[in-house]
Amino acid sequence: MSPVEARTPAPAYVRTPAAAFLTSLAVDRPLLRYDVAGSIAHAEMLGRVGLLTPGEVATLVGGLRQVVRDAAAGAFPWRDDLEDVHTNVEVRLTELVGTVGGKVHTARSRNDQIALDERLYLRATIHELGGRLAALEAALLARAEPERDSAMPGYTHLQRAQPITVAHWLLAHFWRFARDLDRLLATAERAEVSPLGAGALAGSTLPIDPEWVAHRLGFERAFENSLDAVSDRDPFAELLFDLALLSVHASALGEEIVLFASKEFGFLERTPGLGSGSSLMPQKRNPDVAELARGKAGRTIGDLVALLTALKGLPLAYDRDLQEDKAPVLDSVATAASVLDALARTIGDLRFDPDRLAAAVRDPELYATDRAEQLVASGVPFRRAHAEVGRAYHDSPAVAAAGEAAVPEPAAAVRRRASPGGPAPESVARQSAAAAARLAAQRASLSSLGRRVELVEELLSEGTR
Repeated sequence: MSPVEARTPAPAYVRTPAAAFLTSLAVDRPLLRYDVAGSIAHAEMLGRVGLLTPGEVATLVGGLRQVVRDAAAGAFPWRDDLEDVHTNVEVRLTELVGTVGGKVHTARSRNDQIALDERLYLRATIHELGGRLAALEAALLARAEPERDSAMPGYTHLQRAQPITVAHWLLAHFWRFARDLDRLLATAERAEVSPLGAGALAGSTLPIDPEWVAHRLGFERAFENSLDAVSDRDPFAELLFDLALLSVHASALGEEIVLFASKEFGFLERTPGLGSGSSLMPQKRNPDVAELARGKAGRTIGDLVALLTALKGLPLAYDRDLQEDKAPVLDSVATAASVLDALARTIGDLRFDPDRLAAAVRDPELYATDRAEQLVASGVPFRRAHAEVGRAYHDSPAVAAAGEAAVPEPAAAVRRRASPGGPAPESVARQSAAAAARLAAQRASLSSLGRRVELVEELLSEGTR
């Protein structure tokens, strides 16, 4: 197959003086592989139901795979006048295989086509981001292991509250990111519905088989309602919410790293992994990675708002407003990927200052609750114990000074906090085991999702069924 020499005219349906404004190629080029995969499955289905001959199916599939090879080699002739990825692929296909290329769009609309492309993209993207998120979880888990006995202050209202351990602090962030990965996996699962076959909005009069296409592409099922299928952008909205909340968690971790690396806290040594130095001040080592993780949260939150605003109040079924769904998703995905990679490296490079931690946990105020609970253990009602200890710390400097001399040994004090989920080393050991099991289960789910991603890759390769 060789391309025709003359430039194929743009189809009538994309010719308009407003073409430059309507084009979506700036954002939908990354969907080409998914667009071609859907077209291959669609062509195979048309053959199964008798709308194409076996020879026509073979010709179309061969041409579509050539399109993918050309794109991978950077040789695909993108044309702005063809408006979007779908028309670019179809026109190029027709140039490669001749007029039979015009049959690939039988019983299909760009409306159900883009809805399919986006779900295939979402599946692959969650698989990729999930792997990065699992790597960050693993970094937190590994870094916590040697810090089970490293006492540090725990904070509420950014004031010293009670003693915990470094491992306990790191694992608190692990569980936040674990929930983020669970959400992403759940979003992927809910999106396993193929919209192809819904047409523009009302299906087709031809004997198509959407369920077969769904299974060919690895989806659990086909759509239930054609109007809903072409207009549904819930998967993208859910993905952006998942990434926005993930970015909030990354920002919170970044904030604490920034604080702990400051001289005022001094819990973290200012290692090169935290970031760069100052161009003017030679003594500086800035926590740039943590600051950017904090700063980039605004982008993903803004992307979520942008999509929800575009979706607000749209009438059924497809509206051109939906073209605006891809830019915020692509931006959030790229931002999240960079943040996850950077934080995973930074976590592995964290170095805690044992002297500063030891000095901080000698603060007698950290053990006020311990003193109250000792009174409770001897039979004093809690409210009375609370009041007595409070007076000792706030009303009588002499009693407070006496309390300073009686600060318990921090490691022993932390060991007594052995309630479930607490910071005692034995509790943290159980928590670490649970975290490792959770991560293993998530990786198994990612592996299962990866097999669905591979189905598409196999469909795009030579020699598939």
